[in-house]
Amino acid sequence: MMQHARQPSKITLRLGDIGFFAKIGAFGGGGGGLGAVRYSSSVPKIRPKIPQLPKNGRIFTAAFLGIVISGGAYATTKLVNPFFAYLDAETAHHLAVAAAARGWVPREKRPDPSILGMDVWGRRFSNPIGLSAGFDKNAEAVEGLLGMGFGFVEIGSVTPAPQDGNPKPRIFRLREEGAIINRCGFNSEGIVAVAKRLGAQHGLRKLQGRKQLQDLVKKVQAARDEMQWGEEGPPPLLVKIAPDLSKLDLEDIAAVALTLRLDGLIITNTTIARPDPASKNPVSEETGGLSGKPLFNLSTNVLKDMYLLTRGKIPLIGCGGISNGEDAYKKIRAGASLVQLYTAFAYEGPALIPKMKVELAECLERDGFKSIAEAIGADYR
Repeated sequence: MMQHARQPSKITLRLGDIGFFAKIGAFGGGGGGLGAVRYSSSVPKIRPKIPQLPKNGRIFTAAFLGIVISGGAYATTKLVNPFFAYLDAETAHHLAVAAAARGWVPREKRPDPSILGMDVWGRRFSNPIGLSAGFDKNAEAVEGLLGMGFGFVEIGSVTPAPQDGNPKPRIFRLREEGAIINRCGFNSEGIVAVAKRLGAQHGLRKLQGRKQLQDLVKKVQAARDEMQWGEEGPPPLLVKIAPDLSKLDLEDIAAVALTLRLDGLIITNTTIARPDPASKNPVSEETGGLSGKPLFNLSTNVLKDMYLLTRGKIPLIGCGGISNGEDAYKKIRAGASLVQLYTAFAYEGPALIPKMKVELAECLERDGFKSIAEAIGADYR
């Protein structure tokens, strides 16, 4: 399919401890491609042409820093994982992307359990489990990743021009804790390379003030609305936040989201904190954002707070520390409509995804829910 014939379907902003971005792209529940653009806080004078994507495309793009896969895994079985464990983290990541890009990965042919189906933003997701940003930064392996059984896949972060990011090494494993620290600095081949395949900033915490955030979101909304999006209109706009925000920060973000009718929030990014047991690992002294199991409680608490602050009126994507179906279920009960994982996928490989879907369906059935929608925010309604 020609890329220019596809419809973009989402814009996401990222607010966090080390960066802020806006991107344009797509997500949904069927097959398809994707296009993405990253903007700074100012609206560019010349706006690039946006590749078109189908409404039922299963690709989900965003504009925020995702964790970079770097664990000792990405293989069909744990028997192969030790091979990756002996490699440098970033080398293992590149090999994993190459394998997925060439189709050298398992393909899930079984249909998703019907109980996992979910409608968000007028689009159907066959299951709510997505791959977070940072794995396929340059849109090299979209089809292979979707074929593993993810409900959606996010690419990026994508930068306007190619850039190398921070010096290496910049990815560090905390194997015993099931965690990763990264400080990649938004390495990217740039929007031109990504668009063809698809047919480090500082002082950003001040953007989290209510007025600054409101002004910024208005600018991005205006830029989005000036673009031509086809018959389906402009894509939804989401903001991704860090887990290290104060209560006042969260209240400000919720107020802006409600006032400006933001389409959604993604909660959360990596943390600059070192929650136990990660704090006991000498590697935790490395600077960068921490992802994985130690982040779960922190990110889920922020998810709960934001669900209550927005009164369940805005779709939330739960992200941070998810490693099994029960974790995904807890995020949903805390207010998430969709979820994302990354680090657990890095450590456990493709076999994790079908396993998680079975576990999530069992959790829903165990507690008497007939759908994902019924379980959203169940712990706080």
